[in-house]
Amino acid sequence: MGVDHMRIAYYLNFLPNFYGCTGNIIFPANKLVYNYRLIRGCKVAVELEVLKVESGLKEKVYESLKNAIVRMDIYATEKAPKLDERQLAQQLGVSRTPVREALTRLEQEGLVTTIPRRGAFVVRKTREQIVEIIHVWAALEGMAAKLAAERASDDEIKCLHEEFVTVSSSDVATANIDEYSEQNIQFHRRIVQLGKSDLLQDLMEGLFIQVQFIRRRTVRDVDRTKRSVSDHMLIINALEAREPEEVQRLVISHALSLAEHVQHNVDYLQ
Repeated sequence: MGVDHMRIAYYLNFLPNFYGCTGNIIFPANKLVYNYRLIRGCKVAVELEVLKVESGLKEKVYESLKNAIVRMDIYATEKAPKLDERQLAQQLGVSRTPVREALTRLEQEGLVTTIPRRGAFVVRKTREQIVEIIHVWAALEGMAAKLAAERASDDEIKCLHEEFVTVSSSDVATANIDEYSEQNIQFHRRIVQLGKSDLLQDLMEGLFIQVQFIRRRTVRDVDRTKRSVSDHMLIINALEAREPEEVQRLVISHALSLAEHVQHNVDYLQ
């Protein structure tokens, strides 16, 4: 084990004390950004990205923290992940000022909340808020999918098929749930991109982060993976057939099924 990894492993043992919670949380070390998660009781460090500080330090700190937050499974534990400003600054090798400014920007975007005398935490939505977000997302993604059927080239749709129909069996997806979870998230991002509407993409960016948080957790629930694989196949088939209204209907139905699942089956939300 190299020196950097030994140091990372050492600090991981104390992360719950640093942040007051367990589960996924930002862990930068030696100018790297890390997070960790509990898998069957074992902490696993995952490198997210290298933090380069030659220029544009404020922006790099902001992007580093945001990217790490977006990749978290924020509903995996009972409490929201805590972000310790002092520890983040020390581990990033920067002063607390750019970290504080980054946290302020993230709070303005709705990803972080600051509680007096307690610190900064990643925001977790209530069940009602998530259901409302998904309903709005469904309408916008449906429009993006309709546009994709009209605007995407044959080669782009072919690439979508080749990229995301690698998992044709729900059994295979379930056996590789972590990999499929991220593939599921990227599938929806590609649908929006193929709509080729900058306005729609801008409107959906903040919603996308919140939807992917809940998708990352619910894909592990009973029968969700099976439904996801089946729906993706139908959506791709409709895109290939150039059926705008049908692909719009399928995408909306797919999203609303998630909202229904959250409303009636998810018990780990407030």
